[in-house]
Amino acid sequence: MAKKPIAALIYDFDGTLSPGNMQEFGFIQAVGKTKEEFWKMSDGIAIGQDASNVLAYMKLMFDEARKAGIPLRRSKFKEFGQHIELFEGVKEWFSLVNEYGRHKGVKVEHYINSSGLKEIIEGSPIAKEFKHIYAGTFIYNSDGVAEWPGIAVDHTAKTQFLFKISKGITSQHDSKMVNSSMADDKKRIPFSHMIYFGDGETDIPCMKIVGMFGGNPIAVYAPDSAKKKATAQKLQRQGRVKFITPATYTQDSRTFKIVAAIIDKIKAEDDLAKLASKNIR
Repeated sequence: MAKKPIAALIYDFDGTLSPGNMQEFGFIQAVGKTKEEFWKMSDGIAIGQDASNVLAYMKLMFDEARKAGIPLRRSKFKEFGQHIELFEGVKEWFSLVNEYGRHKGVKVEHYINSSGLKEIIEGSPIAKEFKHIYAGTFIYNSDGVAEWPGIAVDHTAKTQFLFKISKGITSQHDSKMVNSSMADDKKRIPFSHMIYFGDGETDIPCMKIVGMFGGNPIAVYAPDSAKKKATAQKLQRQGRVKFITPATYTQDSRTFKIVAAIIDKIKAEDDLAKLASKNIR
């Protein structure tokens, strides 16, 4: 029996599936800050030390939690994740797309590729929907308390996970297998079968790579934000993305229509490739 083609839907998280940064739905309030205060402090660390923005926010989370007497355990992060707000239709989106793929003969897989924290995403209402979550993590001591950043994912580091998805590698720390040579026909998911969802400039490297290798980068924007829509339009004008759409994930949304059409295309191209292969044999 011929193998079904796989479509990989890869999502940034903050601003893509959720209208805010994941730290803003519990953690920042727990340490007694407003989101404006927290991000101003984080930016101050990054600029003052000429440091990574991601490492800066991770250090600030660590420092502020310690001041507030909050032990940063995995369970605590997951607790914060339970309160994350999501855009309209997100909770139902995955079963909707999966069913469409099944109907068309395409296996659909969902992945997160985020500069946020894996531990928080794992506590979100949609965590079970993802085949794998690639994101930042902390290192935990013997008591299970975070004591140091383990993985920090900035906008260029996110690109490595595209190659891991293509090759079927789930290890975040792996640097050997991801860089080993692999023939295109041996890769689990070709880039042309990838759909990348992002919302801003930090997603540009991933958008560029997915588009360059024949995949489908999509810029989403908060439906009620003219500024976010302008950013998406700019990305399309610059050739960074093929499509832009409001971050609405219902069955009657533009987002679903775009993804359904791409799944149709993946299936048609797979059928043509199999027909061509039979001609050769």
